[in-house]
Amino acid sequence: MEDEEDITQAYDNSHRAFLQAFMARGTMTFNQAQPILAAIFTVHDLDEHKNGNIEEEPEVTRPEQVTREDFESYVSAVSAAISPFDMEIRSTTHQVSKERVYSLINTTSDPMTQLATLRSAEEMAFVRRVIDAMFDRYNSPRMEVLCLDGMQANKLRTAPRNEDDGSGNGNGAGENGVGSLKGLKSSEVEQVLRGLVDEGWFERSRAGFYSLSARALTELRQWLVDAYNDADAGDAEWQRVKFCEACREIVTVGQRCAERDCCIRLHDICQEAFWRTRKERACPRCSTAWTGKHFVGERAVTETEAYQRGRRRSGRGGGRSSLVEDIMDEGEDEDEE
Repeated sequence: MEDEEDITQAYDNSHRAFLQAFMARGTMTFNQAQPILAAIFTVHDLDEHKNGNIEEEPEVTRPEQVTREDFESYVSAVSAAISPFDMEIRSTTHQVSKERVYSLINTTSDPMTQLATLRSAEEMAFVRRVIDAMFDRYNSPRMEVLCLDGMQANKLRTAPRNEDDGSGNGNGAGENGVGSLKGLKSSEVEQVLRGLVDEGWFERSRAGFYSLSARALTELRQWLVDAYNDADAGDAEWQRVKFCEACREIVTVGQRCAERDCCIRLHDICQEAFWRTRKERACPRCSTAWTGKHFVGERAVTETEAYQRGRRRSGRGGGRSSLVEDIMDEGEDEDEE
């Protein structure tokens, strides 16, 4: 915004408006912020004109006129302003789109408590079961899927008898020994999943798989490590939550070393630059040839021959039904053996 007064020198109503927009969304990218800041700049300049601070009537600011510097300046100013309230804005790169995603984070509250703010105990227990399925049941040395489809999520709608009801007693039972968590109906499962996607906690792929979003991975990062990784395990031991060798962010979509027990992982968006600095495509830890055909995420399922055969049968009128579940369970059975 050349030749205009720098409105980011002091924290003013334009920053407050930007913060309100951020709070309403939870996450924001630069492209999403451009029309928001354009509207804020336009109103701010009109107010300045009315107050006599600007002589000429300002023009409407167009989204493409908002620069990345404008955006980062507002992010920095807002993050500094909310810091005394134990909040900040953190950013991460989306594992697929490569967009930088900025998330509004509460630095002291338990992440799961934040996620549960607008949900019932039954709904939150269901969300926890879904995340457990992503990082535990459907995440093994043989097959690191870290996601699930709607049919699998629907099977998690009923609460186990020993599930914690959120009261702190850890057994999910009321005074009469009857489980207080009744579970959800199928229609309620769909509603919760849709809400999690709309709020930016989950993402749903074109193939119908649900996974944690960039926002969730940013906000739940430490909780995921504490909940699913063995703190006493060595660096070379397999862990359920793994980090990209290049950018050190959590990998739920990407590539893995062909050696089953090796923990080296790479995001697809990081691998080109990573290999450019190396003489050969071999795992930096175990030296196994890096084929680029061993996947983390839904491709661990969708790139299998069984899935491709199932899709062809489905195209001829066959049912997809439990195909994904069967492929994942096959992986579990082999691990147990």
